[in-house]
Amino acid sequence: MNTTATIEVQSTSTTPTVFVDGASGTTGLGIAERLTHLGDVAVKSIAADKRKDPGAKRALMEEVDLVILCLPDDAAKETVALIDGMGAKAPKVLDASTAFRVAPDWAYGFPELAPDQTGKIRNAPKVSNPGCYPTGAIALLRPLVDAGFMPADYPVTVNAVSGYSGGGKSMIESFESGAAPSFELYGLGLEHKHVPEVQKYSSLTRRPIFVPSVGNYRQGMLVSVPLHLDTLPGKPSSGDLHAALAKRYAGSRYVSVLPLDNDASKGGRIEPEALNETNKLELYVFPGDKHGQAVLVARLDNLGKGASGAAVQNMRLMLGLPEIG
Repeated sequence: MNTTATIEVQSTSTTPTVFVDGASGTTGLGIAERLTHLGDVAVKSIAADKRKDPGAKRALMEEVDLVILCLPDDAAKETVALIDGMGAKAPKVLDASTAFRVAPDWAYGFPELAPDQTGKIRNAPKVSNPGCYPTGAIALLRPLVDAGFMPADYPVTVNAVSGYSGGGKSMIESFESGAAPSFELYGLGLEHKHVPEVQKYSSLTRRPIFVPSVGNYRQGMLVSVPLHLDTLPGKPSSGDLHAALAKRYAGSRYVSVLPLDNDASKGGRIEPEALNETNKLELYVFPGDKHGQAVLVARLDNLGKGASGAAVQNMRLMLGLPEIG
C-alpha cells in the first residue's frame, strides 16, 4: 500500500521536499496553508491510517529533506528519537513544540536574534521554532543586554496579550462558543513554559516575571516591557534604547523598529491585530523621559511571526532557499 501522497506535483529532482508532521493543529494548518503558495518546495504527507505507524513515518522521512514537527512535546520527542536513529538518511528537523527550545544541541529559530543566527539556522540539522510571546520579548530585550543598556541580572517584567488562537484547541473552543470571558490573565503561578526561553535568549541571568493574558479576538499579539530608565546603567534615554534596537534590526526584512515619533506614540495607544496574516514584527519605544520611564512594545501575529510564518522563514533558511514576502 502506498503510504504517502505528494501535495506539490510540479517538483523536480532539485526541488527540496518537506513533511509536516501534525498538520491538523493551528500551527500545522498555518504552515500547510503557506506552503501551498510556494512553487519551490514539494510537500509530502502520510496516509491518515499510517500517521501513528513508526515504520511508515520513518519510510516517509527517509524520502524528504526536512521534517516540520507540529506535535505535542512528548510526541515531538518520540519523532526526534526516531530521526536520530536514521543515521545518514535522517532529514533536517524543525520543531514547533517547546520540547527543544532551550536544548544546547538545537539552533534557536529566531534569525534576527544576533548577526550570526541566520548562519546557525541555515547550517543546523535541528532547529527549534520560537514561541510567540518569546519572539516579541527577546526581540526587545536582547539588543539592550548586548549593548550594555540592561544588566543581565536586571529585574525584567514582561506583560503580553494574545488572541485566543494561541491557546490551543480547548481555548479556541471556549472563546468561539462564548463560554470564555472577554479578557483574562493567566499563568499567574509564574511557571509559564515560555519563561526559560525568554531568559536564555535574552541573555538574562535573573528569571523574568512574565504575565500573559488573552483577549476575545482570534489572533494578534502585543508584548510589552516597562522600564525605569534611571535604574539602568548610565541612565539611558528612550532615544538611546530606540537607537540600540534600530541598529540591531537595520536591514531586516521582517523586523522593523518604528520611529519614536510615530502615530501610535502620538496617540498613546496601540492595538494588536494590525500585522495579522504576515510574518512581520514591529518594535516600539514609547518614551516617558519626563518621568525617567519608557515602555517597549512588540507587535506581531501570534500565528505568523509567532508560529507558522516563522516556521516557513526557518524552513527556507534550512533548505537554502531565498527569503520571501
